[in-house]
Amino acid sequence: MRPITLSGNMPRSFYRGAGRIDRFRGDPPKADPYHPEDWIGSVTARAGAAPAGLSTLPDGRSLAEAIAADPERWLGPEHVAAHGADPAILVKLLDAGERLPLHVHPDRAFARTHLASPYGKTEAWIIVDAAPDAAVHLGFARDVAPEELAGWVGGQRVAEMLAATNRVPVRPGDAVVCPAGVPHAIGEGILLVEIQEPTDFSLLLEWEGYDIEPEAGHLGLGFDQALGCVDRASWDAGRIEDLRRTRRAGRGVRPGVDRLFPEAADAFFAAERLRPDPYGVLDPAFSVVVVVEGAGTLESAHAEPVDVRAGHTLLVPYASGECVLRGEVTAIRCRPPV
Repeated sequence: MRPITLSGNMPRSFYRGAGRIDRFRGDPPKADPYHPEDWIGSVTARAGAAPAGLSTLPDGRSLAEAIAADPERWLGPEHVAAHGADPAILVKLLDAGERLPLHVHPDRAFARTHLASPYGKTEAWIIVDAAPDAAVHLGFARDVAPEELAGWVGGQRVAEMLAATNRVPVRPGDAVVCPAGVPHAIGEGILLVEIQEPTDFSLLLEWEGYDIEPEAGHLGLGFDQALGCVDRASWDAGRIEDLRRTRRAGRGVRPGVDRLFPEAADAFFAAERLRPDPYGVLDPAFSVVVVVEGAGTLESAHAEPVDVRAGHTLLVPYASGECVLRGEVTAIRCRPPV
């Protein structure tokens, strides 16, 4: 199986983009700014809006159908033994044309108990482009009592909520893990690659000023119950730095490959930065590759090379075998937990 170059898959959302994804891909700009995300190689649908979010292959099949028909060739026998015919990740390009609302994703325990899902939504961000003053909000900077949080949300006292969070500056190349349960908001002026557990579960702590009703933000549980998934504990500077630190022994895991994210991400997903020197080696695995700079070729064991350039997104099946990236190029490879 050959690596597959994908076209955009951009379901409509409730917040605005700024055209960065179209410019990154070299596509004509969209008239409607409310398409700020590209769901890459997705078998996850937008919550309450299926089939929006599901990826379609160039041959017209949905990726979900293709994997279900031949899971071991797509995902590999070890992955299928652990996860079945489920890639176990969702990858997106995300363009914050405005600050996203402060929100939270449930962890696996909460999702199993209340949402009938084996997955919560731990996620991580790899910053592709950022305005000079760009930042994310990540975790409360002090302990927050349940009644204080409920009062903020019920009264939409957004300035107080944001003031209680950590404002974390980001720049291109940064890699940040956001554990499930941690309140967060991506600031305006950022283009990033997001890798996450394969759900669309979001508890909105903020909704005023966005094209969304509050009822859409409590996971169908009501806010009294849904707020139970929020990590209200203090995330001090040391804990925040642990989410951003360079991985121990991450450099040079294979030729031209550095592994990203601290060990806290390992149970959920993995990501690598590929910089050929003079080539980069991709071991056999289902993965999504986002080319962020330059141009080159991706060679697989069983097919002709694929030309790649900045803005390309590719799906690499397990059956592509070992692949080699060549050229003056930088790419991000996202993959299930290893």
